[in-house]
Amino acid sequence: MTLLTEWWTALGGTTEELPQVELSGQGALPSAFAVTDFAAGAVGVAAAAIAELIAKRCDVHTPARVDRRLASMWFGFSVRPQGWELPPAWDAVAGDYATKDGWIRLHTNAPHHRKIALSVLNAPEDKSAVATAVSHWKAEELESAIVQFRGCAAAMRSIDEWRAHPQGMAVAAEPLVHREKYRIASPATWTIDAARPLADIRVLDLTRVLAGPVATRFLAGFGADVLRIDPPDWDEPSLAPEVTLGKRCAKLDLRSAAGIATFEKLLAEADVLVHGYRPGALESLGLDYERRRSIRPQLIDVSLDAYGFDGPWHGRRGFDSLVQMSCGIADAGMRRFEKARPFPLPVQALDQATGYLLAAAVIRGITTRLEDGAATTARTSLARVAHSLIGMPAAQTDEELATEGPADLSDEAEGTEWGAARRLRAPLTIDGTPMRWELAPSPLGSSQPEW
Repeated sequence: MTLLTEWWTALGGTTEELPQVELSGQGALPSAFAVTDFAAGAVGVAAAAIAELIAKRCDVHTPARVDRRLASMWFGFSVRPQGWELPPAWDAVAGDYATKDGWIRLHTNAPHHRKIALSVLNAPEDKSAVATAVSHWKAEELESAIVQFRGCAAAMRSIDEWRAHPQGMAVAAEPLVHREKYRIASPATWTIDAARPLADIRVLDLTRVLAGPVATRFLAGFGADVLRIDPPDWDEPSLAPEVTLGKRCAKLDLRSAAGIATFEKLLAEADVLVHGYRPGALESLGLDYERRRSIRPQLIDVSLDAYGFDGPWHGRRGFDSLVQMSCGIADAGMRRFEKARPFPLPVQALDQATGYLLAAAVIRGITTRLEDGAATTARTSLARVAHSLIGMPAAQTDEELATEGPADLSDEAEGTEWGAARRLRAPLTIDGTPMRWELAPSPLGSSQPEW
C-alpha cells in the first residue's frame, strides 16, 4: 500500500474513490528515510481531497499532478526574500547536547521554555555553559526534570527503544486519523466553484509552529478565508513570512473574559476550526468540544498534538525536532550516515506532512458536510505521522534532487511587510484550479479579530 492510499483510507476514503494523482520528478532528499516520497504522498493526499471535492460538487474530473521535487522543497522553506533575510530559526540555546549517557535536545525558542530549561540546569543563557551543565545529567533524567516544569526537551532514543516505550506503544495503537461524524439538521450552504473551491469557507486557525499553519496555508491557497488567532505575547519572526501567506492574523487573550467572548463570536460564524492545543488546554479555557459544538453545531473540528492523545505522554508539549529525537529518527540518521551526533531529517517533515494531512481532513470534512449533512472531527499527532514515515520502504533512488533554479520560482514577487519576496511554484497543479494566494504574508497581530 502506498502512502497516498494509506492516508486516503485513514481519512475515511476508499481506494475505489481515490482521485487520480500523478507523481512526477526524480531524485530524493538525502536521508535515512524516504522523505521525498513522504512529501509527495502528503501533498498528494491533500491534492486528492481537493480533486474529489471538485469532482463531486462541480462534476469536473481532472487529475491532480504533484511534483516530487517541488513537494520536497516546500517541506523546507518556500519563501525567498529579495534583499532582506529571515531571522534565525533557532534561539541561541536550542539544540542537541551530549549528556552522561547519550543526547538530549532542548527546544527553547519560546522565552518561557528557555527560562525553564536554564532554571533546571542552573545555567546562564550561554550555549557553552548550557553544554557543560547538560553533560552532568543523564538524558532521560534531564528530560523528565524539564518536562516536569512544563518545558520542552527530548532524550534521543532508538527506533527499537521507542517501540518498547509505553508512549511509543500507545502511538502505534492509535489510528493515523481519529475521525468521527455527527448528524446535524441544517444543510450546508456553500457554493463550490471549481476555480476557487474553498472560496466560501471560513477557517478559524488556532495553531502555531508549524503543522497547523501549513494546513491552513494550503486551504488559503484554494480560496478559504483564514483568520489566524495568536496570544498577545506570541511571535514567530522566522516563520511568519512562510506560513501566514493568504491569511489574516489577529491576537486574542483567551485567558480573559473579553477574549473568550470575541472568540466565541468568531467561532459562531466559522465553518472550520483547526487547533493544536495540548489535550485539556481548551477544556481549561471553558472551550471543550461540547461547548464548541453548542456554539457551532456544523463545525468541522480538526486538531493535532505532538505525542498522541493516549498514553503517559498524551499531554506533553512537543515539536517536530523533539519528536524526531524521541521516536528514533535522529538516532537512525546518525547511524546511517555514521555521524558523531544526532542527525535528523533534512527538513521538518513531520510538521509539514501533518499539515497536509490536516488540510486533507478539513477538505474531506467539507465534502462530507455537502454530501450527507454531517459535521466531522478529525485529529492526529506528529508522533503518529512519524510512525507512518518510519514504516515506509527506503527511498528507491540514490540520486539527489536537482539544485533549485530560477524556473522553480514564481514569476512575480510578493510585496510583504518585510520586503519583496519570491515564492516557490506550487507543488501541485489541477487544471482549472490554480493554487494561489490572494493575501501576502503579514506579521502576527496585523489584523483585527473579525471576519
